[in-house]
Amino acid sequence: MTEDLLDIGKYVESNLSEDIQVSSKLEGDMLVLTTNAENVIVLLAFLRDDARCQFKQLIDLTAIDYPEREKRFEVVYNLLSIRYNNRIVVKVNVAEGELVPTVTGVFSAADWYEREVWDMYGVFFANHPDLRRILSDYGFSGHPQRKDFPLSGYVQVKYDEEKKRVVYEPVKLDQEFRTFDFASPWEGTQYVLPGDEKAEA
Repeated sequence: MTEDLLDIGKYVESNLSEDIQVSSKLEGDMLVLTTNAENVIVLLAFLRDDARCQFKQLIDLTAIDYPEREKRFEVVYNLLSIRYNNRIVVKVNVAEGELVPTVTGVFSAADWYEREVWDMYGVFFANHPDLRRILSDYGFSGHPQRKDFPLSGYVQVKYDEEKKRVVYEPVKLDQEFRTFDFASPWEGTQYVLPGDEKAEA
């Protein structure tokens, strides 16, 4: 299986034009192709349409945040070839503020995935038909999946029963610190539980 994937990687590298930079390698039992943002549409269309590849299904599209890198984000496309029962990963390294062309013209399933990546990471997809937030509120500030996103200090949205409308308020952590006794009831506790007085009688 890994030999087949290596052959596909070599095949893709040798059959694309020289100005399209693609590198392939095995990571575990997965073939990973890495390219630049400007080449991703051509690469994905080739992987979908070529008779030897037939990666016709976009399983997932997500991103990974590496704040210490110059190209901070890795946009990851997971593809499946049902005909050959192969999976492949395409990675695109993107700097903060760099545009990634939308691949909705190649895979229509990318529409909501790209919206999710935009919402959670702030990676902008150029020419997307409807790039807006999908998981957080429209007035939300920041991108919550970034590694440097603060865990508190922003506003939260909730429905206020008294005001009968949606309100914005600062984030507060409602759960107070408590100590819990996780001792098994069969081992017995060190204090008297309600109802124990009946057992002693």
